[in-house]
Amino acid sequence: MSRESLRWGNVSTTLEPVEEERVEGIVNMHRWSGVARNADAEKVRVELLTDGRMGIVITGERGVGKTLVGRTALAGFGPDVHTIQLRSSGPGTGTPYGCLAFTLARLPQSALGSPTAILHGITSLIRDDAAGRECVILLDNAGDLDELSTGVLLNLVQTRTARLILTAQRTTDLPADFYWLITSEQLAEFKLANMTELETLDVLQAGLGHRVSTALASQMHELVGGSPTLLQAVVSEQIERGNLVLSGSVWTLVDEMVLDGRTALEDIVRARYARESPVAREVIDVLSCARSLPLSRLAKMFSPGIIADMEDAGQIVVDRRDRHHVTLGDRYLGDIVRNGLSVERRLELREKVPGHQEHELDELTVEDLLAYAAWTHDCQAALAPAHALAAAKAAVRLFDPKFALKCASSLTPKDREWAGGQLQKSAAYLQLGLPRQARAVLNEVTAPQLTALGIEEFADFVAAKVECMSWLQDAPKTVLEFIGQARERLEQSAAPEGSAAHEECARAALVLEFCEFNYLSFIGDFQPMMDRLAAAATADVPGTDPAFRIRTSIILMEALCMTGKEIEARTLMRDIGGQLGDWSSIPRIRENFAWRAFNVLLLSGLWRQSIDMLRDASGRTGHGLHSGSAATDLAVGLAYVYAGRGYLALDPLLASIAQLEVRSTLQSLQQAYAATAFAYAQTGNSIQAAIYLDRARSADGPARFMTSTTTEFCMDMASRWLGDPEAKDRLLHSADIHFREGRYTLAGICLLGATVNGTAKDFQFLEDLAGLRQGPLAELSRTIAVGSRKKDASIMLTAAEQAAALELDAVQARCAALAFDFAKTAGLTSSANIAYSMLEALSESLPALPIMPRNRGPLLTERERQIAALAGNGVSNKDIALEVGISVRTVEGHLYQVFTKLGVSSRSDLLGLI
Repeated sequence: MSRESLRWGNVSTTLEPVEEERVEGIVNMHRWSGVARNADAEKVRVELLTDGRMGIVITGERGVGKTLVGRTALAGFGPDVHTIQLRSSGPGTGTPYGCLAFTLARLPQSALGSPTAILHGITSLIRDDAAGRECVILLDNAGDLDELSTGVLLNLVQTRTARLILTAQRTTDLPADFYWLITSEQLAEFKLANMTELETLDVLQAGLGHRVSTALASQMHELVGGSPTLLQAVVSEQIERGNLVLSGSVWTLVDEMVLDGRTALEDIVRARYARESPVAREVIDVLSCARSLPLSRLAKMFSPGIIADMEDAGQIVVDRRDRHHVTLGDRYLGDIVRNGLSVERRLELREKVPGHQEHELDELTVEDLLAYAAWTHDCQAALAPAHALAAAKAAVRLFDPKFALKCASSLTPKDREWAGGQLQKSAAYLQLGLPRQARAVLNEVTAPQLTALGIEEFADFVAAKVECMSWLQDAPKTVLEFIGQARERLEQSAAPEGSAAHEECARAALVLEFCEFNYLSFIGDFQPMMDRLAAAATADVPGTDPAFRIRTSIILMEALCMTGKEIEARTLMRDIGGQLGDWSSIPRIRENFAWRAFNVLLLSGLWRQSIDMLRDASGRTGHGLHSGSAATDLAVGLAYVYAGRGYLALDPLLASIAQLEVRSTLQSLQQAYAATAFAYAQTGNSIQAAIYLDRARSADGPARFMTSTTTEFCMDMASRWLGDPEAKDRLLHSADIHFREGRYTLAGICLLGATVNGTAKDFQFLEDLAGLRQGPLAELSRTIAVGSRKKDASIMLTAAEQAAALELDAVQARCAALAFDFAKTAGLTSSANIAYSMLEALSESLPALPIMPRNRGPLLTERERQIAALAGNGVSNKDIALEVGISVRTVEGHLYQVFTKLGVSSRSDLLGLI
């Protein structure tokens, strides 16, 4: 069997990275909108030409693309339709025949004597210009039409001289006569909605000409509300600022998006802002500075009527949950307006807002606190130390590390909150991927300051330092000794049972216990802590702190999966998932659960569920650019690679690489390179696979155990697919290490990859490992081991079906290829045909096989395959001859060859084989 016979090897080059190009200028705005609105324009054309239809009204908010849709629809009619473009002269002008001025100038003097004469003159002139063709008139901004123009246009549609395309924000903005035509269904309404997130992604990729990550598209969509016009303006500004860059073949952001209005976006915003009433502008000024305000506070400043009107117009958004926070409908509006306000004006507005005085800050929510802190910094004022610490802590919790650093930087060593501020700085630096800086700020806390800390604060400090030591790859012995020294201090602070001090020591001891569990899971040393971890996560133990229990349960969930207890891990995962809603007060617990649950599902072979887990959690992982979009893209790509679907993995993987290369992060760039190399290998693109494999080998840095393990696995698997003879030995070595450390699941996965060309000893080891594990992936490994060792085609076909149930394409292809070999050797024609059909079905998704069948066997020619497919579906020889264009005798000859090659005796046996 050749790769060409299955159409493998014809790898598309569209996914290969391109050379980085210099961005020349700004993409034409009409091209952006056109990409989004071509389908809408076609719908308008179809609707307009409906029998009995006088015209169509395109409605929608400002910037949604109504004019472009109308013009595109008009342009699509071609020369067989006479088209005219009009625009009303604007509100408040009252200019008679304003939109028809150019037509009025063409009338003879005799036709200008009265409105009736003008009406007939314009009608005759348009008929003459149309010369018997259909006539379509586009009237832009129809809501501002003057009365005389309205009369002329009504006459044109009533006399069937022309059909109309009108644009307006709402149908109620139109003159009463047109509105009556809508209610009588002589004019149709076409509501133009803002782009969806998926459409935004399509427009960005078409407009920019290269890949755009889904995370970037999501940010852009949220920012502009789906307006293609505003999208183009924002993208143009970010390119000009150097914040939106082409990294490799993917567009990505270097930093948070800040809109200062240095491009055309400011003109759009200023024009919209100037049209608002003074009171509405005041509301916009306040919300642009405050970012968010509870409705109750805003209602103390402005009348309910103005708030209701602005909400109806979409200028503000009221969150109907909890405290009904109010924000501006368009974030870009707030950013640009705020940047245009002087410091004095910002201070003046802050003084007007109730609840922002310092003595009222204890009542603020996290969102209110961050808004107040941002407003204070905008005013170039200093936060009080307690408020600075609280704001820094809130920013870290919401994954906004740069703002956390800004808040904590106002603290000095003289402040009582200094040590707490250093803790938040350390956490922020870790979020930015800077572990050395994180440890450095902790080291700035002096011994006397440490001594002055309460026992719980001291435990938090130790936990923070251990996390820094983990990323800096300090020796495990050193880290565990450091934790032991901290425990000694707790013992020295022992207090009588029942006292407040005793309770505080007990809570601090749990902090250190969790710190040790977290560290051991970080380095992958699961086996020594399993009993302690299970005891800590047990709900039946009296006096167990429930928050400590849920946090240790999340670590236990991952540890169970690593050590071969995949079913128990998934059961615990479901139990924890049902309880998370009760623990929203624990910082970042949902994100921690999501990432560890992702590992559990991925290592259990449930890759599709692992992707769903991340997508479900993506909206809750934080705020801003550094909330993990690169890590999410990388994880999704990794799941596709583990499933053997490299062609699906490349887009998210290349997007993650683009982000990781331009920003410092603790997520592994090496892992992204390795997974991409494996993905390219799966698509048969050996050149790109080798390039990314070299990048992975040259990249290095701190990583969690799971990250480093998957990196090594992907590198070794990519090398194996590229024909590296040493890759198998490396995978076997990794499997042996994992086995000796009790990580049976990881050992089994490495061994499964190593035994593509395994020995009987390897397969026996794989079978033994499967006996130490649980779940469908373990059962699949066992079946592969037994079938490969016995060279049994039927067992390998069973394994292929098990792999298909898990949607593991590469593993299924491996099993089918081996089943084909074993069946051909044993003379089992039927089994060989089933395996062959399975490989045929996988040819679309697998350009390269993980293993090539040794028994090539007789294959059908393209003509034989065509005739066999028709015959299998019940087509007679005569009809086949007519279909293909050959004689009936030739059809009979081809069918004889088909029956001989495939070992079948009837036409019905062909069904399902071809």
